[in-house]
Amino acid sequence: MDREDRPGEADDRRDRRRLLTARKFAVDAVRVTGRSGAELEREVVVHPGAVVVLPLREDGRVVMLRSRRFAVDETLWELPAGTLEPGEAPASCAARELQEETGYTAARLEPLHAFFTTPGFCSERMHAFVAAGARPLGRQALGETERVEVELVSPARLDELLARGDIVDGKTLVTLLLWRHLHAPAR
Repeated sequence: MDREDRPGEADDRRDRRRLLTARKFAVDAVRVTGRSGAELEREVVVHPGAVVVLPLREDGRVVMLRSRRFAVDETLWELPAGTLEPGEAPASCAARELQEETGYTAARLEPLHAFFTTPGFCSERMHAFVAAGARPLGRQALGETERVEVELVSPARLDELLARGDIVDGKTLVTLLLWRHLHAPAR
């Protein structure tokens, strides 16, 4: 079903004006029509999309990252993730990011789900993958500003981290909880 065919989902964007072009995203001013019919301007972060990868070892441990994030001035528990390059397929990006950030490869990359990270102001669509049979390949290939440590996390420890609220990264939470929900034993 196209957007035009769904009630209440007609495209109400009128025109766009580029405000900022950054290395990985842009910001546009978008003219929209409000419910009252008034013309309004809103800012939208235009993002090419990204991937998040849940690497699973054969022994059940999850390959996770302790990643220093300067934007929030904290070190966060995260799953490997990254931005799509122009024309890059999400599965290719997932394999690349897995190797670059963790030094691991996977026997199989399985699509899990796709979701919008913050649709109130950003167009980023995140593609989640499970990297089954994750195994060390070599060294990480981190970017200049990336401060990342790899840590293998057992299922029991993952339960503790989730229960204590230690995992606060949205893409990591969504991916872990969705995966656990879909692969939970039948009740």
